[in-house]
Amino acid sequence: MIKRQSLLVLTALIVYSGVIAAQQTMVTATVAVMSGKKTKSHNASDVVIWLSSTDGAVIKPAAVNQSSRPRLLQKDKSFQPHILVVPVGSLVQFPNRDPFFHNVFSLFEGKRFDLGLYETGSTRDVLFDKPGISYIFCNIHAEMSAVVIALSTPYYGISDRRGQIVIPDVPPGRYTLRVWYEGALPDALSALTREITIGNATSAIGLLRVPASNPTQEHKNLYGRDYTPPAPASPTYEHP
Repeated sequence: MIKRQSLLVLTALIVYSGVIAAQQTMVTATVAVMSGKKTKSHNASDVVIWLSSTDGAVIKPAAVNQSSRPRLLQKDKSFQPHILVVPVGSLVQFPNRDPFFHNVFSLFEGKRFDLGLYETGSTRDVLFDKPGISYIFCNIHAEMSAVVIALSTPYYGISDRRGQIVIPDVPPGRYTLRVWYEGALPDALSALTREITIGNATSAIGLLRVPASNPTQEHKNLYGRDYTPPAPASPTYEHP
């Protein structure tokens, strides 16, 4: 009798899991980076979209796997990758793989931090504990920049070079769609925010035209001053 009851419970769980899985939807979208009325370029990568619930339901963030932590590598005087999207609560690694010092910092919006000077082969960590967009720089090398986007929803995607975006396993319902692109102005991105309805099986958002303005904003260093080249005798200087 006990075995029969256990079998019935197991069967019910399997059926329930199948129903839940069947209710998950694959959301797709295509983005085109625009300049005026024309497509800006064939490379439409690094456009980020995400979905937030509009009915007040709490969306559980994606589980943070600390055994395979996200990282923003410093190599060849650049951050790799340039755009990093992580769940809120992620501890992001900042390893230095250049043969000279770096000083990673962020003072604008998002997470504010200063990692100080650290040498090749070493790593510093930053906990992104709140949602937001963090613009990352190096206090020594003005040409280095990156963006870390911390989200409180697991439903997000990043476009490839063709502008294709796929967000898997989205439950049907009403969502607020938000778009971010580094080369677009905040007002233009806000205009793309809208409510959408996700149905069963698959849901195509369609074409999103992202107006790019290519803002050339020069940033200051950690102390709010213009960058100055390091002296050749400095440990931050790149030796041949």
